[in-house]
Amino acid sequence: QVQLVESGGGLVQAGGSLRLSCAASGRTFSTYAMGWFRQAPGKEREFVAGINRSGSTTAYADSVKGRFTISRDNAKNTVYLQMNSPKPEDTAVYYCAAGPVMVVPTTRPDYWGQGTQVTVSS
Repeated sequence: QVQLVESGGGLVQAGGSLRLSCAASGRTFSTYAMGWFRQAPGKEREFVAGINRSGSTTAYADSVKGRFTISRDNAKNTVYLQMNSPKPEDTAVYYCAAGPVMVVPTTRPDYWGQGTQVTVSS
């Protein structure tokens, strides 16, 4: 089984920056496309960003494009989400995910992390 553990969440002021990390173990990291999803209280989980196996292709939700950047370091079995200029509406639990395809918002990941809370204050 693939294990995914998120870290780096916390409280950040609007206009600041935050970097989330997701460490993977159990299988060869480069086998999977990776992505980030988020879920706010009372709302559905939504796609945030995705990256292919090599890191050469990325995709973003319109709401975060230009502000967030997804990247991966296969040597470290880690995927990142750099959050620049976060807004209060970005407040949510952020989940790392792995699957065969992760560059479309309708994708169904095979594995999920437990999530990390991100709170953006104004």
